[in-house]
Amino acid sequence: MENSVISQLVPTTHKVAWSREVSVDGEAAILSRYVRRDDRNSNIEGEHFSSVVATDGTIKGFANLSLDLVDAPLPSPERSKEIAHNFLKEYAPELLPRMKISWVKPHDEPIMIERNGRNETVILTGMKVKARNLADGLWFWVIVGADEQPLIFERDITWISFPGHRKTEKWLHDSWLKERL
Repeated sequence: MENSVISQLVPTTHKVAWSREVSVDGEAAILSRYVRRDDRNSNIEGEHFSSVVATDGTIKGFANLSLDLVDAPLPSPERSKEIAHNFLKEYAPELLPRMKISWVKPHDEPIMIERNGRNETVILTGMKVKARNLADGLWFWVIVGADEQPLIFERDITWISFPGHRKTEKWLHDSWLKERL
C-alpha cells in the first residue's frame, strides 16, 4: 500500500517498479522503488525515486535521482537551508525543535545511464543540509537539488563514531542495495 504522503512526492513521470518489506534499525518498513514511465535508465543504480516508510507511516527517507539535474547550478547554502527547513516543516516537523545543523555543502550521487548503447556513470550533485536531532542524537539530512527541491531525505540515522560509518541500513543507496537483492 502506497503512503499518501509519498505519493505526493513521487514525480508524475514515474511508475511503481516494486515494493518490499525491510528492516530499519530493527523496525519494520516498506521500501518502494519507482522508475521513469519511459524506462529511461531504470536499471539498479539508474534514475529512480525510492522511499522507505515505517509501518506507522513515518517517512524514513526517499531518494529522487534524475539525469535532468546533472551539471545544473545548485542553490546557495543559505537557500538550501531555507528549502530544507520548509520541507521539514511540512513532512517532518517533529525534527525541527531540537535540530542542530552540522554543515551545508555539496554532495555527489552517482547515476548509471545508458548513452549511445554504453553504460556510463554521471554525477548528480545536491546541496546537503546535515543535522542532528538533539532530542535523540540521531542524524538526518535533506539534500537539495538544482531545481530547489529535495533530492534526498533521510532521518533517524545511527552513526558509529569509531570507525566512522553509519549503522542504519542504506536501503536508499543502490550500491548497498544491489548487494542485498
